[in-house]
Amino acid sequence: MDRIKSEELKKKICSAEEAAALVTPGTVVGVSGFTSAGYPKLVPGALAKRAESGEDMRLTLISGASVGDELDGALARSGAVARRYPYQSNKSLRAAINEGKIAYADIHLGQLSRLVRTGVFGPVDTAIVEASAILEDGSIVPTMCVGSADTLVQCARQVIVELNTAVPDLTGLHDIYTPQMPPHTKPIPICHVSDRIGQPSIPCDPAKICVIVLSETPDAGGPGTAPDEVTGRIARNLVAFLKGEQAAGRLSDLLPPLQSGVGGTGNAILSELAHSGMQGLSLYSEVLQSAVLDMIDSGTVAFASGSALSFTPEYQQKFYENFEEYRKKIVLRPQEISNSGEVIARLGVIAINTAIEADLSGNVNSTHIGGSRLMNGIGGSGDYARNAGLTVFVTPATAKNGALSCIVPWVSHVDHTEHDTDVLITEYGAADLRGKTPYERADLIIETCAAPTFRPQLREYMERVKKECRDHHGIPVLK
Repeated sequence: MDRIKSEELKKKICSAEEAAALVTPGTVVGVSGFTSAGYPKLVPGALAKRAESGEDMRLTLISGASVGDELDGALARSGAVARRYPYQSNKSLRAAINEGKIAYADIHLGQLSRLVRTGVFGPVDTAIVEASAILEDGSIVPTMCVGSADTLVQCARQVIVELNTAVPDLTGLHDIYTPQMPPHTKPIPICHVSDRIGQPSIPCDPAKICVIVLSETPDAGGPGTAPDEVTGRIARNLVAFLKGEQAAGRLSDLLPPLQSGVGGTGNAILSELAHSGMQGLSLYSEVLQSAVLDMIDSGTVAFASGSALSFTPEYQQKFYENFEEYRKKIVLRPQEISNSGEVIARLGVIAINTAIEADLSGNVNSTHIGGSRLMNGIGGSGDYARNAGLTVFVTPATAKNGALSCIVPWVSHVDHTEHDTDVLITEYGAADLRGKTPYERADLIIETCAAPTFRPQLREYMERVKKECRDHHGIPVLK
């Protein structure tokens, strides 16, 4: 196995079942993975079989973000997981969380690694990480993401490596830099998206690697690139807004780095930018989706920095076949760096994230349906929204085939306050909320972003609020 550079480590190759037997029930297990990229796929399945056989596993599971069904789904359905951090997108896991079967706390992704290192979740017993190569000194070359793998390897008592040969050796793609803890912290020296400040592999004492499992299982893959009618209109409204800001002199001709959230809307936005005529853009984001390759190919993007590559199988293959060229224009970092408020603010990132609903004040709900049922989690949207040079939230104006308005009088759960929302965009238009009073914001959101069928009801609500404030001589508060 030429992907393992150490002869001693080659002696540690074993089966997934043998590796899973080394995981102690009731302990904290950290896994690599960020969205549908770079997560171990065989050992979690073997752990699920232990739980299915009746063993009480009670694991606390920590990953960088959401991961594939072979991990989150399998472990949730088997009952192997007692607690889960910090983000998820799996239907089986989400159902178990909402039913109270799995304890879950929603966490800003940029804060996760620091919390792990300080021991907030308890000591990490085992780290299970996917690799594309293992170097002579034991350091681990990740696959299609970094996430929090650097911190989990650092903190774990033992490390299980899944060496995935479905992925080529990706040496040279990653930039591993782990900040020191207070009081020894120093500035993160990133001034340009393309700056490399760390090393190409995750440091690991070879003695810490207890076993290596060989895998040939590809990532499940992320969403496709083609926008639908609604997401396409949202994307075009965003591009028109950005071009308007450039024309007004509020944004430079060469835009600051862009960040786009995960999912179909984010991919649609990137696809629209790829056909916008803009050239030489940069991306400073957490997840880079399939459309990023099109943007690089067209010259729209000169360089892209992220923590994970969430590509469809077709785009995975395209990336692998042209890796030597793409690695000159793409870098993957730990999420602690990709989501660092310090770096986001320094670069003046334009943050673009998706809302479940937004209210007339500009408060945004990104995580809960009806205020109680968790969807995925806040992810990295808060890291970017609170620190970006320009914060944009996008959402379709309606849900459930037009039966529900996503523009509401008051959101049922607040993830991002009105103070963090600069611009709100739906398929009907873009509302620039900067410098607006509460009434001005509400009027603008109704006229610009709400679906026409819901505008009369929203106006009626606004008039009632205004009357109550006049009658009581109060400050206008939308609630």
